[in-house]
Amino acid sequence: SEEDIRLTVGLLQEVKPHQVFAAGDFDDPHGTHKRCFDLVLTALRRLRKTEKWVRDCWLWMYRGAWHEFETHEIQMAVPLSPQEVEKKRFAIFKHQSQKDRPVFPGDDAREFWVRAEDRTRETAKAYDKLGLAEYEAVEAFVRYIY
Repeated sequence: SEEDIRLTVGLLQEVKPHQVFAAGDFDDPHGTHKRCFDLVLTALRRLRKTEKWVRDCWLWMYRGAWHEFETHEIQMAVPLSPQEVEKKRFAIFKHQSQKDRPVFPGDDAREFWVRAEDRTRETAKAYDKLGLAEYEAVEAFVRYIY
């Protein structure tokens, strides 16, 4: 709603971030990732007209538990140690809806956190196969130009 946009604009004006991270898996089964992304994008586009700092603010998309970006699409890869993977798992657990089986599991019955960890481990394996350093997991991001 317009109120959500207003609140997001206010938060962004208060924080003045250099980077914003938003879920970029628009085919998520519940549709909230796309709605939230559109909200952040609308707020940033409005602010860009009046706020200089927004021109240097990058919008990064990440993926959830369902799909990863193709390796050639990834623009920023953040390696994760085993301890960081565990820390991410506990962060996922902070969301009540992510603790058990996904509400919209499709054909995949794994819990959300298991899917997320498997996704980042597969990305790490793909980078290893390309001859890059070997890591426990890799979190991937794609920049969205707005």
